[in-house]
Amino acid sequence: MQISPKQLELVNEQVGRLVASGNYFGRRLSEAGVTEVRTAADFLALPFSEKQDLRDCYPLGLSAVPESEVVRIHSSSGTTGTPVIIPYTARDVEDWAEQFRRCYEMAGVTAEDRVQITPGYGLWTAGIGFQAGAERLGAMCIPMGPGNTEKQLQFMVDMRSTVLGATSSYALLLAEEIERRGIRDQICLRKGIIGSERWGRRMRERIKGELGIQIYDIYGLTEVYGPGIGISCDAEDGMHYWDDFIYIEIVDPVTGAPVPDGTFGEIVITTLVKEGAPLVRFRTHDISRIIPGACPCGSPFPRLDSIQGRSDDMMKIKGVNVFPRQIEEVLQEFPQLSSEYQIRISHLEGRDTMRIYVETDGTQDFLDLADAVSDEVKRRIGFTPLVKVVELGVLPRSEKKTRRVFDERYE
Repeated sequence: MQISPKQLELVNEQVGRLVASGNYFGRRLSEAGVTEVRTAADFLALPFSEKQDLRDCYPLGLSAVPESEVVRIHSSSGTTGTPVIIPYTARDVEDWAEQFRRCYEMAGVTAEDRVQITPGYGLWTAGIGFQAGAERLGAMCIPMGPGNTEKQLQFMVDMRSTVLGATSSYALLLAEEIERRGIRDQICLRKGIIGSERWGRRMRERIKGELGIQIYDIYGLTEVYGPGIGISCDAEDGMHYWDDFIYIEIVDPVTGAPVPDGTFGEIVITTLVKEGAPLVRFRTHDISRIIPGACPCGSPFPRLDSIQGRSDDMMKIKGVNVFPRQIEEVLQEFPQLSSEYQIRISHLEGRDTMRIYVETDGTQDFLDLADAVSDEVKRRIGFTPLVKVVELGVLPRSEKKTRRVFDERYE
């Protein structure tokens, strides 16, 4: 999707703000001789920014405003390496709340709803984003935060919560607990706003079916406000994103060259009005595509497809490049298997080995099913994994994000 004249104007203002601030990216633009952006060609000539750039700015080298204008900081949820600190101005906070309000509205949430918020608060952007958007909409917030499933279910019943904000992993855990306790008839949920991790069709259907709700896939990242920059609609055909706040381009992950609409590649985001930490051509490493054409829901906002994975989560096994989603796509071909799986890669006796653990409903012999999955991986991807089929509930559940890939070669 080519950048519009209005978006170019906003990018030019962002470039001016960065250069005037003299922050990390402002200095980089000045050193490259960039003072303005007037055409699409000018924009595409701007350098990419990467997460490592943001780490190099620790703690507040990203700030493009005087410290007196910074009202809040957030940090990305990663647990390794130097933290990424993102400063927010009062306007940034308001703009983020407005985007999240639009997300709720797109999902059909109203001021009459009661929103139970289970993602984390604090430095992580999730919980406070869910809350700010709901308050701006006028809905009742139930700011539970993560964990304490016993209390989550008590409040869900007693407060008659109608909307659940959660990671897909925790939404599934709650669904399983509700089923196990036999309290589904006491639950008033009608919608789920789910985000923060990639999740497949099988998991989506399980959550929808077991909770009996409509679910919406929300998109965002701490570096660019947080969750709420895009959400799916009732058409369930991609996520609308707010192109008056951000410009999204899709590029080839290897070459960095733009790809046509409809082609999968890496999401690159430019913030159009952000004050505290403007980002220009930020490589997210998330893989998706821009869906061309109008959405059946009638919204004029453009659409991203669901996140397919990350350009940096590729595994190399026996000389074959493999993405977790490829394994997931194989598992989805077997209706006897659940949404829960785990991949472990190790180096034994001079060779790499992939073990796949996956849960089943028990309608087929475990050994026969394991052989069938192994054969299908071999046919599609080109190597033979060791497959272990286990009973439902054996694999760990998470109150946050579920880790599915363990590369023990480097641990």
